[in-house]
Amino acid sequence: MKIATYNVNGINGRLPVLLRWLAMAQPDIVCLQELKAPQEKFPLEAIEEVGYHAIWHGQKSWNGIAVLSKDQDMRQISNVLAGDQDDGQSRYLEVLVHGLLICCLYLPNGNPAPGPKFDYKLQWFKRLQQHAAMLLEKKLPVLLIGDFNVIPSDLDVYKPERWLDDALFRPETRRAFEKLLDQGWTDAIRTLYPNEKIYTFWDYFRNAYGRDAGLRIDHFLLSPTIKDRLSTGGVDGHVRGWEKTSDHAPVWIELNDGP
Repeated sequence: MKIATYNVNGINGRLPVLLRWLAMAQPDIVCLQELKAPQEKFPLEAIEEVGYHAIWHGQKSWNGIAVLSKDQDMRQISNVLAGDQDDGQSRYLEVLVHGLLICCLYLPNGNPAPGPKFDYKLQWFKRLQQHAAMLLEKKLPVLLIGDFNVIPSDLDVYKPERWLDDALFRPETRRAFEKLLDQGWTDAIRTLYPNEKIYTFWDYFRNAYGRDAGLRIDHFLLSPTIKDRLSTGGVDGHVRGWEKTSDHAPVWIELNDGP
């Protein structure tokens, strides 16, 4: 089973890119982030025409997440992250499909840091940690998937010394990510490529993609009940070079069949 994540950076503006990649890559399940479209503007008909069903939670102008699947037997569990009933940002979607609990997330950027946006990022991270711990207690096959807006280590960023004060790389952010891993989650891509430079994002400025000046901020975290099914994975970095594309590239893993 092939599972992917892709921050599309505006689903309607990048729809030709998304459809082209779906046709080429043929993932079974896809988590999308940063739809930048209200609920009624999601391009469901175009998605269905290329063989996918969808559950989505849109938001006007910003945020928004979706889960696509070739299997129509897909059920939404939740579209809010527990812990703050007043949080109106569309950043979390939990779906049951193929016997897997898929948790699609778009963690806040947090810049400028320090400041209110960074405080919100850390609060959101704490809520995610609490919910993730609860999911582990249930011993279900769970995947936390998406744009975490976290650079976990120096290996995951071009010239790390330039990112020391950025919300994606500040010590508080990395510690929050480490706390998730300490619960028992497996960072799938880093597990597959323990010592290799792997990037998933290249800025639009200063020819970042051409210079390969990137970041790894899109992640798959696997619960202990599913980590042994991980077989392979990678980044479709060539998609970042397409015309009118997102500043992220699709990232994917493959799981062996389970019970």
